[in-house]
Amino acid sequence: MQGLTFEYPVWYLILCGLVGLAVATGLYYRDTTFKEQPNWLRWLMGGLRFLAYSAIAALLLTPLLKYLQTEQQDPIIVLVQDASESIGMATDTVTYRQAWNQLNSELGSNYEVVNYRFGDVFREAESDESFGDKRTNLSDALREISDLYSNQNLGAVILASDGIYNEGANPAYSQLQIKAPIYTVGLGDTTQRRDLLIRRVFHNKIAYLDDSFSLQVDVSARNAAGSATRLSVSRITTSGRQELQTETINIEDNDFFTTREVIIEADQPGVQRYRISVSGIGDEVSQANNSRDIFVDILDARQQILILANAPHPDVTAIKQALLSGKNNEVSVDYAAKFAGNLRDYDLVILHDLPSSKNSISPLLAQARDLKKPLWFIIGEATVPGQFNAAQDLLSYRKQGNSGNQVSGKVLPGFGLFTLSDELRSGLGQFPPVNAPFGEFQAKAGADVMLMQRVGRVDTEYPLLTLGESNGARTGVLSATGIWQWRLFDYLDRGNHELYNELISQVTQYLSIQEDKRRFRVSVAESLFDENEPVQLDAELYNNSYELINDPDANIVVTDEDGRDYNYTFTRTSNAYTLNAGILPVGNYRFRASTSPNGELLTYNGQFSVQSVDVERFALEADHGMLRLLSDRYGGEFLLPADLATLPVQLADRGTVKPILFQTVTTRSIINLKWIFFLLFGLLAAEWFMRRYFGGY
Repeated sequence: MQGLTFEYPVWYLILCGLVGLAVATGLYYRDTTFKEQPNWLRWLMGGLRFLAYSAIAALLLTPLLKYLQTEQQDPIIVLVQDASESIGMATDTVTYRQAWNQLNSELGSNYEVVNYRFGDVFREAESDESFGDKRTNLSDALREISDLYSNQNLGAVILASDGIYNEGANPAYSQLQIKAPIYTVGLGDTTQRRDLLIRRVFHNKIAYLDDSFSLQVDVSARNAAGSATRLSVSRITTSGRQELQTETINIEDNDFFTTREVIIEADQPGVQRYRISVSGIGDEVSQANNSRDIFVDILDARQQILILANAPHPDVTAIKQALLSGKNNEVSVDYAAKFAGNLRDYDLVILHDLPSSKNSISPLLAQARDLKKPLWFIIGEATVPGQFNAAQDLLSYRKQGNSGNQVSGKVLPGFGLFTLSDELRSGLGQFPPVNAPFGEFQAKAGADVMLMQRVGRVDTEYPLLTLGESNGARTGVLSATGIWQWRLFDYLDRGNHELYNELISQVTQYLSIQEDKRRFRVSVAESLFDENEPVQLDAELYNNSYELINDPDANIVVTDEDGRDYNYTFTRTSNAYTLNAGILPVGNYRFRASTSPNGELLTYNGQFSVQSVDVERFALEADHGMLRLLSDRYGGEFLLPADLATLPVQLADRGTVKPILFQTVTTRSIINLKWIFFLLFGLLAAEWFMRRYFGGY
């Protein structure tokens, strides 16, 4: 307690005393009740009344007490251990662990010591934890320490690492708020030994079937001048290893580096595993870095498109050529009178001048409706309005006479089903007129009109190109024929067919994209997982009204390349399912999930892959220069493992690791002190008891 203060002048206490004296005198001076009692008793009771009333009056002056509180914050020593694989491969971990644990014990007897480890992630250290992290993020570890201890009494940071980092930013350029010395302990081996390695492989994560993709392979060698190696690229399958390409590389000097590009044909769909390797050169420090496995997800994104025409027409060829400009389109052309195929084999059907009086194609339209197959109608002179209107509910068409109108297209403002380039928006208005049947066209509710008919310079209310959903499938209607002229004009005007191809591509791409209507679906967080991350899967189940439910159990069987099954049960979330399958070995996996709502079996099949993470094996030379730079920058020292025993003495001699005293002044009103209440209660109670006992009441 520092002192007592008042909000009013101190001399007001004299008035408080006078108030108490006046009350006591008025009560006992002329009172004859205690005339026969001893004088000391009246003086005692009067004194109690005086003290009580004077104290109450003084409390009305709101006296305040000031307290000085002193707190001590002990210094914190942060020990940070690199737990990556490269430490275990180049360090005598048994001897080093003993020295590190001994340092921890000695510092713990004098300071508050906290232990962390880093590699893939920054975390609190656990006892007997191995050196197995697949990556090293040194800058993240330093940033975490800065965030946690920038406002605390951080005495020192002791960082044990080999200085190698393969994730995150360069630690030397990190802006940290660490106001304590950083002592670095250099682990690993800085000796440059004979070694041949694949340093990096750059590749796309996905490729498309029947395309080719490029691999860029960086090969490095040290102290191997005059040697030669063979670079090979192979595909790894369940049946073995299939060599795809080989190349001989001559190593010309002791500090050798070269980049080779390899072109691979994507000839098999699914996630493919490739191994890039170089043959050994003898006496290498490690051959674990002589090969790398990569995974490429090859997608079969080919669209099977059928152009079914009422009769030969230039539009058919023009549309086919535009579609074939896309690498992933396979286009078939047939005529309604002789078509014998199955619509199940196609992703999109383009009906040119159909249905007609000669070819009503009623069975095909019924099949398309049952299969919810996307259709693109192109209305011509032979199209029968009644049959056309019955086949879709986007556009109502009423024919008037046998003539036609020459109409051009105008993009309707606000159209947003997909994005049109500015060049196409402006170019459509310049394309020559096409032939629309003479009649009335009216878009129905739910239809999105992209182009409106324009006769000369007069805008009409008739749609030219209408898109939307009909009978549960995406549908398009072009209310004219003759768009082959657009392709010719595009070439004459611009020297290419880019605008025409863009128009056909955008429309067919919109129509052919199918929504997933399956009631039970499983989604994989990513098709390719690292070997050090858990495999995460999520599932959704819908009832017949397409509302999310998760009442029944959902199970999944994951099968590896050797045919071994792993059985799991999904965990329910609020209205769906989730599964953490944990860490799985490197390889390709397929899965089959199932659930049974109300006894109905629903299944879902899929696949994913787990790739190895070997970045720790490709740089085994310790970078002690990085560690020295950090120590110099933050006022610490660079040490070797043999010097750990001297570190406690260095910290003590330096004298910077010491507690900090914090003093806080707090103010409190006396009226809030409980003992004041009991004091006043005691004074008044004692007086009341004596007055009662000696006959005052």
